[in-house]
Amino acid sequence: MELQEKLKILADSAKYDASCSSSGSNRKTKDGLGNVALSGICHSFSSDGRCISLLKILMTNCCIFDCKYCLNRKSNTIKRAIFTPEEVCEITLNFYRRNYIEGLFLSSGIIKSPDYTMELLIKTITLLRKKYHFGGYIHAKAIPGASEKLLRDLGLLVDRLSANVELPTSNGLKLLAPNKNESNVTKIMRYVKTNQNRKYVPAGQSTQMIIGATKESDLEIMEKSENLYKSFLLKRVFYSAYIPVNKDNLLPTLESPPLKRENRLYQADWLLRFYNFKVSDLLDEKNPNFNILVDPKADWALRHLNEFPKEVNRCSYYDLLKIPGIGVKSAKRILSSRKIFTLSFEDLKKMGVVLKRAKYFITCNGKYFMSANLFHKEFIEKNLVLEETTPSIKTHEQLRLFNE
Repeated sequence: MELQEKLKILADSAKYDASCSSSGSNRKTKDGLGNVALSGICHSFSSDGRCISLLKILMTNCCIFDCKYCLNRKSNTIKRAIFTPEEVCEITLNFYRRNYIEGLFLSSGIIKSPDYTMELLIKTITLLRKKYHFGGYIHAKAIPGASEKLLRDLGLLVDRLSANVELPTSNGLKLLAPNKNESNVTKIMRYVKTNQNRKYVPAGQSTQMIIGATKESDLEIMEKSENLYKSFLLKRVFYSAYIPVNKDNLLPTLESPPLKRENRLYQADWLLRFYNFKVSDLLDEKNPNFNILVDPKADWALRHLNEFPKEVNRCSYYDLLKIPGIGVKSAKRILSSRKIFTLSFEDLKKMGVVLKRAKYFITCNGKYFMSANLFHKEFIEKNLVLEETTPSIKTHEQLRLFNE
């Protein structure tokens, strides 16, 4: 099979894996090709949020497992291919020199055994690092079930590792991927957490959950994420809307992937990591799912309207972060600016505050943006829904390397 044909097959097979973020590495090379800045590799995203600046490919789409949701499951009749280590190096270096990419995301189906597959990944990345002196960003997928020694060897070669939990609960995994064991994934995460340093997985670890293939609520999903962040210090949890690529009685019948739900989960995840929120603040047994019509912070604010409006010239940093439309950077700007002068609505707009959301929940120097009689849930919620400006998502496919 020609190399270009392999690339078409294995790049297309890799597009359903969202967990290829890049940040926090400082790998440098003096005599080789490529560097990784501390702030992370530059990257762009497709319209559904998937990273497209890394060359994202599978070593092979052959697999010994038969996961119900996976395009590459062994029972599917699809074109199969496998790269040699030298072929991956050739493609990566050629794409890098042409400025198509700034790094590599390498995953694989499980061929023969987890150890055999990991050895293939290690051989490939060793060639890139040692023979071709490639110093650019590399993110690899650790193979659950592989030996600890191989996990150690791979982690010393890459910037980031990920091990996908696949589904939010162990029951879901048993239902749709009975060959897989959640404990094999957590074993990888625990090992990386224990051994991570500036030479071993310097950019940390991440994971991915498929959303919508099983019936878990948003509460169950976010509780899983919160636990992963606390237990294993993950850099990111990625949420991948279930894409119906297979037919099976155990799979849901969807007209399209639940991309809006995926977006709300990402927004909530951001609140957990940067805004001092907890899952229990956002969801509970009575409200186990996010409101699709408004973002999670606005939904929280509407359910806690008794805490608003907040006076931006006096409230604390953490209170500022609770206001819809105010982010981390704008909150810090507010804190520094109000030491010098009293802030107005126009000042907030210049600082990057999304005023069309924030104005319903704040006062500036004691003044509400309009009549105080309109400060009630029905009016605010109606206007927030009308002013929701989340861009429409037209496709759930990653950027194609070839024209059809």
